This record gives sequence, C-alpha cells and structure tokens, in this order.
Amino acid sequence: MSFFDNIAHGFELAFSWWNLIYCVVGVLVGLVIGALPGLGAVTAISMLLPFTFGFDPLSALIMLSGIFYGALYGGSIASILLNLPGTPANAVTALEGNALAKQGRAAMPLFMATVSSFCGSIIALIFVSVAAPAIVTVALDFGPPEYFSMMLLGLIAASAVAADSLLRSIGMTVVGLLIGLVGLDIVSGMMRYTFGVPMLAEGISFIVVAMALFGLSEVISNLEPNTRMEVLKPKTGLRDMLPTAAEARRSVGSILRGTALGGFLGALPGAGPTISSFMAYTVEQRVSRHPELFGKGAIEGVAGPEAANNSAAQTGFIPTLTLGIPGDAVQALILGSLIVHGIQPGPLVMTRSPDLFWGLIASMWIGNIMILFINIPFIGMWVRMLSVPYRLFYPPIIIFLCIGVFSVSNSTFNLYLMAGLGCAGYLLTKLNCPASPLLLGLILGPMMEENLRRSLLLSRGSPMIFIESPISAGILVCCLLFLIFSIYSQIRSRRRSRMADAT
Repeated sequence: MSFFDNIAHGFELAFSWWNLIYCVVGVLVGLVIGALPGLGAVTAISMLLPFTFGFDPLSALIMLSGIFYGALYGGSIASILLNLPGTPANAVTALEGNALAKQGRAAMPLFMATVSSFCGSIIALIFVSVAAPAIVTVALDFGPPEYFSMMLLGLIAASAVAADSLLRSIGMTVVGLLIGLVGLDIVSGMMRYTFGVPMLAEGISFIVVAMALFGLSEVISNLEPNTRMEVLKPKTGLRDMLPTAAEARRSVGSILRGTALGGFLGALPGAGPTISSFMAYTVEQRVSRHPELFGKGAIEGVAGPEAANNSAAQTGFIPTLTLGIPGDAVQALILGSLIVHGIQPGPLVMTRSPDLFWGLIASMWIGNIMILFINIPFIGMWVRMLSVPYRLFYPPIIIFLCIGVFSVSNSTFNLYLMAGLGCAGYLLTKLNCPASPLLLGLILGPMMEENLRRSLLLSRGSPMIFIESPISAGILVCCLLFLIFSIYSQIRSRRRSRMADAT
C-alpha cells in the first residue's frame, strides 16, 4: 500500500465509534490528570492499564496514548497559573508562563501553550508518518557512548538556563547530579548515599523535588509578610488571549525550533518530553534577541518548550513500537500493554501490524484536534482561578502537592522529604539560585552515569571510546563550544554592566 492509502486506512480505523470514544476518554483523562500538580500520565495510565487488557490492541493504544499527550497539554495549566508543574515536562514552562500570569496576562501564555503544543504535535506526526523508517535507522546508530555525550550536552546546556550567574547554575546542576545518585547502584545493587535510611533505596523522585522547589517553596515565599508579589487582575477577553505582533513573530521561530528539537530527541530511546522541553528552553534563551526578557515573561520560553515536549511525545512512539525501547516511564507502560495484547514491537511492526501503527497515527491527529477545541474555550475559566484570594488558594495547593507526592510510592516519607526540600528551595530562592538546572541534573544524572559505565565496560575502561565514535565526538565538540560560548557570554554581560555602572 502507498503512503496515502495507509493514512486513509488509518483514519478509517480511528473514526470507528469505539475508537473515537476511547480517544475522547483518553484525552479528557489526560487533561484533568495533567492539570493536577504532581500526578501526571504515569499515575493515570498505571491506574487504567488493567482495564485495557480486554480491549482491542488498537483501542487500548489509542486511549493510553491519548492520556499521555493529553497530560502534556493539561500540565501547562498548573505550571502557568500556579507555578506548579502538572507534569515533569511542563516544569520549565512555569519559569516564563507564571511570570506572565503575575502580570495579569495569564490568558495569553495559556493560549500560546495550547497552540504551540498543537503545532508541535501535528508537525511531528507528519514527520513520523513520512520519515519513521529513516528515524529508526538513525536511532540504531546511538549506543552508550553517544547517549553519554548527548546527556553531557544536556547538563552543560542546563548551566545556561539561568542567565544571572553561570557559577550558581553549574553549582545547582552538580547538586542535581548528587541527588540523582541517591539509591541503589545500577551495577552492584548496593545502596549508596542513603545514610542508613531504607526509604531512600529507590532514590529521590523527580516529582518530589519538582513539587518542593516549584510548589512548596513558592507557597512559603508568598506567605512571607509584606513580600508576596501581587498578581494583577487577570484579563479573560478574546483579545487578551492573543499575543502582540512582536510576540507572535518570535513565537513562530520558537515553535519550529522546539518541534525540530523535540522530534529528534523524542525519537531517541531514553530521551523524552522532559529533556526536550529543558533543551528547548536553553536554545530559546541563547538565540533570543531579547535575552533580558527571560525570567520576566518571555513568550519564547513557553512556546518553544511546549512545542518540544509535545513533539517528543509523538515521535517517542517510534522507538517504542519499532525498537521495543521505551523513551520514558509512560512509554514503558504502553510497551507493556502491547506485549500483553500479543503485539511484539520491532522494526517490522509497520508491515506486520499496519492497522496498529497507522490507526494510532490517525488517532493522534484526531486527539490533538479535539484538545485544541476543548482547551481554548476553557482558558477564561482557568484564568479566573487567579482572582481567588491567596489565603483561600494555598490550602488546596498544599493538598494537591501532598496527593501528588504521596502517589509516587504511597509513602509518607516523601511528604517529609518534600517539606524539607521545600524549605531548602525557599532558601535557594533567597540566594538567587535557579531550580531548573538542579531538576535537569536530577533527570539526566542517572542516565548519564548508566551510559558512562556501559561505555567503559564495552571499552574495558578506555575513555577513547567516546572519541572513536564520530557521533559521540561531534557531540563532545558541541559541548566544548557551548561551554566556551557560555563563559564568553557571561564575561561580556559583566563587562557591559560595569560600563553601565561607570557611566
């Protein structure tokens, strides 16, 4: 069958009544779960996975995937309005989205997040439909050395997320790496850095750290007498949702760059929406002609990451379906569902199970269009949440934080851990230390260590394996250039500030 015949057949399957119902249920559950801080798609899919075992394989995959990308849409709501990441992939959206919300412009970043997510998803789906076989070939060339180099690039990029102080940003990245090392050693199975606390054997969850640094520390800061930043009265009209002409022009490039970056990273096993959104934010900060706006409400910091994480969510199905290698925890659950239904993922899945592959692609088109028309009419209702007095608002926030953190492992220890990290996050805020590099270090650190040790095992301890691979060597050169550019930019900005003070 030709490409267009496959697409037409996929839409024929996706438009069946049952598959449409499963698609609607999936995206609605994803939107609601994503908007609740700390829960995310992993929680929703874990709860609903047993109910899909009696479904047709395509129907089960349509509903589970709808929860996945629906949660990414919904996660931006809490990030922008409350500075509470709905999902880990939306954590970086809070940096600029919440700053705009405090200026009374919450409707605009919500609208742009929805549009950016939709554009990123649709462009990525076109890319997946056309170039899936080629992407699989590229992904097969990535081994442990290439993944280590890519993770190292991500960590160096994390040091550039905070423009105020490169040294503080590097320090926070190192702290994130250290937190990521807590728990069982991936090779020996021995506990490390747990200080005799058995509850730390599984490590410190990203959700706990994100909720503490972004959520609880924000609540503590706002409860401090005479220091809470007043949020301007939100505007909810149609014109208030639209960006200015200058913001729209800047957003177009951000969406395209975020989509390309997220699409590439999502197709690599082990990467995913979270890494893609952080990397997209770093790229936007570096290429922007107005870097001074970042941290104060730069719309590029919303459009780029949201396009990237949704693009990565779509292309993330490529390694899951064609290689049997999930990109993140959500994809691992979906992979398990496929195996239960008797579908063996692999390079031949497009030919052996064409109904599954093309039906899923078509359902993603339908689901993303559904979300676009569901989200935009409700923007005004979401924005009105900011009109609620904060004294009535923060108790439910803390309740949602506790529910989200407790659901990670059903452990009260995580609640105490969140409380301690929240106090630490409050002190870090006072010291002007950014939280984003710490979070990215926490995400990439364990994966980076795993691929480093695998590479050294393959080379019998020789570090030359990272240079012998052309892909790895090229990425390492990019790391060096990025580090030099970051140091140069920091020195130049300091010189400019000194010259301004002298005049």
